[in-house]
Order: sequence, then C-alpha cells, then structure tokens
Amino acid sequence: MKHLSPKSSCFIFFGIAILLFNYPSYSQKYSGTWKAGVKKVEITPEGSIWMGGYAARKKPSEGVRHSVYAKALAIEDPNGNLAVVVTADLLAFRKFLSDKIRDQLKAKYGLTREQIILNSSHTHTGPETDHPRFQFQLSKKEHNKIQNFADRVEREIVELVGQALTSLEPVTLSSENGLTRFQVNRRNNKEAQINAQTELKGPNDYAVPVIKVEDPKGNLKAILFGYACHPTVLSDYQISGDYAGFAQIELEKLYPGTTALFFQGAGADQNPLPRRSVPLAQQYGKELAAAVERVLNEDMNVLEGTLSTAYSEIDLTFAKAVPTKSELEDIISGVIPGYPDYLKEYAKIWISRLDKGEKIKDSYPYPVQAWKIGNQAIFALGGELLVGYSLELKKIFGPDIIVMGYSNDVMGYIPTKIVLSEGGYEANRSPLFTTQWAASIEDNILSEATRLAESIGIKTVEYPLIAP
Repeated sequence: MKHLSPKSSCFIFFGIAILLFNYPSYSQKYSGTWKAGVKKVEITPEGSIWMGGYAARKKPSEGVRHSVYAKALAIEDPNGNLAVVVTADLLAFRKFLSDKIRDQLKAKYGLTREQIILNSSHTHTGPETDHPRFQFQLSKKEHNKIQNFADRVEREIVELVGQALTSLEPVTLSSENGLTRFQVNRRNNKEAQINAQTELKGPNDYAVPVIKVEDPKGNLKAILFGYACHPTVLSDYQISGDYAGFAQIELEKLYPGTTALFFQGAGADQNPLPRRSVPLAQQYGKELAAAVERVLNEDMNVLEGTLSTAYSEIDLTFAKAVPTKSELEDIISGVIPGYPDYLKEYAKIWISRLDKGEKIKDSYPYPVQAWKIGNQAIFALGGELLVGYSLELKKIFGPDIIVMGYSNDVMGYIPTKIVLSEGGYEANRSPLFTTQWAASIEDNILSEATRLAESIGIKTVEYPLIAP
C-alpha cells in the first residue's frame, strides 16, 4: 500500500477543513433559502370617523384606545417567486377597495392577484372604509371622512408593499400551530348564560397558526399569526384593534424590533365570550400572545422548498331571484316587513344603481386562494367565513394547514350547508340581502379550494383527522 507523504497529507487535511468550513450547517443552509421583508404603517384616523362593525352605532368615534396599523410581509423563494400578505386593523377589505389596491400592486410591482393576500382583522372598533354603503345614511361631511380615509388606506398599503419588497433579506421560515380557547360558538351558546354553563357547544377551531421569520443570525424579524374569532370584545367609540390589536402590541413588547401581523381565520360564527370590557380585550390579547410565544419557543417546522400560489374567482349564486325595484321600494316603506334600518339603506343603494341603468347581478365573484410555502399550505377565502370551512379543509388536507377568512373581499357571511338549513343571522346575510346563498355554496367553495390546492402540489390526507 502506498503511503502519502507528509506534504500530501497536509494538503488533504487543509482541503477537508476548507470544505467543512464552507459547507453550511442545517440552520445556515436554510437561513439563506428564503428572503422576506416586513413593514408596517400606522393608519389611525386623524380626528373622529365613523366606525365599522355595528349597525346600531349612531355617531362617529370619540377617541383612540390604541393605534391601528396595516402591515405587509413579502416572501421570496430561491427561484425568485414572490408573495405578499397584508394584514390590517380594519373591519373589511370590500371589493371596490381590494380591487383598487391589487390593481395598483400589479401596475407598480408586477404582482398578480394570486401573489397577494389582503386580510382584515375584522375589528369592530376600527375605522370604516366602506363609503358606498353610507351614501344615504350619513351627512356629506361624515361620508367624505370615510371616503378620504379609504383613499388613504389604499395609498398607504400600496406604498407599504413596495417598502416590504425593497427590504427583502435572507431568512429562515418556520411554522407550527398553537392553541387557545376563548372563542365560543355564538350560534350554539347564549351569551347571557355563558358564565353559568358547564359545557360549551361547538363547532370550534382553537388553532393558533404561527409563521416565524428569522434573519440568518436567528433574530426574530416577523411573526405572522392568526385566530378564528370575531374581534367583538369591545363595542364603544374608541378606535382600537380589539383583542387582536392587544395581542400584536403584546408580542411586539415581548420581542422588541419584531413586527407581529395578525390575520383573521374562519371566525364568523365565533365570539370572544364573555366580552364588553377593556380588561377582557386585554386578557384575550395576552392569552393569544401567550399561545404564540409558547410556539415560538418550541421546536417548529422549518419550511424548505419553494413558493407556489394560485387564485381564482368563482360565481356563487343565490337561493332566490334578484329583487325588483318595486320589491326594494316595499322593503324601504315597510310593506315587506322584517328588514332593519341598515338593510333598508342597502335597498336605497340598489335602487340608485338601478336608476343609473345598472343591473343587480344574480351571482357573486367569490375569491378563492391557495399558497404553498415550502410544505406549509395556506388557504385564503373571502367573506365572513364560518368555522365549518376550516374544519372541512382540515379533514381534506390535514390539521396543520392555515385557513384565513376575510381575505381579498368581504361581501357577506359564508355559511355552511348545515347553517343554511338551520337559518339564523349568519345564514341570511348574503350580499344580496333579500335572499340566502344557494345551497351549493359550500360544495362549490371546497371544490375550488381543492382544485387550486392540487394545482400547486398541496396533498390531501388519506384519512380524516377530525371527527365529524
């Protein structure tokens, strides 16, 4: 056997050392795989403004409990594929506002609809943006405030996304689900009896999905987290993000320099109970932040691979024909009973559109979206999404998926087949307020979500993981 000379052995030793030195460790290898940029902008209104969320309100805001924000997280995979999620302490992104924002993001940055998620927290103590709704209800002065604020939100979100895109830097992405239980199914539990009940009825989804964004040194850069529950702890006239706002504040205190972004899940039939006090809103915020903190300090699923996105709009139909002008006039006058004042205001809006030659459409373009970030599946669905959709999607794709409601367009409640058959508030609040959605709504949405998921490689599970 031929022996190596000392000189040759020395070269081999140093060669191996150089290779070992340059070969990335597990954490180093994946810290540079992804890039991310995160930015936020305060959108607290200047002065009083009409607030979103409660039709019974009779006056504008009277102060600010805490500042409200829009936040953007941009993600780029190793192949240069981009996606941006925008969260906001707002009641909703209505279609007119969402379309304007997304059109500008396309024109300025080349982002298509499939690359953008606009998610509102659905706080009921945030500023209103839906100025078309209030054109016959408010004074011109108050109506103009809403329109000017909506224009400001549009402008600042477009700028915000641009800033997030220009701040991209290498990161590690990780995901995991936490858990907290202050949501209560409001259809199946009476609020006045909550404190005396020994058992709460469901369905519920207590998951707290978390995506962690770290820089190459392991410093926490951003936390994207969500929960499926109405932010309706508060109902006063002080601007705030409700429990979701307090949760974000708490996390940014716990992790200085980090941006915490809250997204609303499928919480349309879930309320935080008990409620109606500031200490309760703070308590629930701390509970949610504690659930996120626990996840951040445990082992998380490091996301590897690439980014894939898909988006479509499907035509959802209604159970009855669109109303005639005569029927709308009868609703306003009270000849057709059962319509509260705020729905009579909708009737006035429809009549004004008919008078301009517009038609009331017999279907609605409903947004369905799927993302795959490494091995993390995300579904973003429009409207006030009931919890049953989250549970059904988790049966199909597994318990670790993320389901966002209130995304890209909030046009009304999105009930399941069961809720439609049961009736009640959530069943009867379609965008065509004189009728429910058609019974096919759930099948159509789940079918399209499944189709989009399969198109980008999100796999179904072989057996149901959640009991029916």
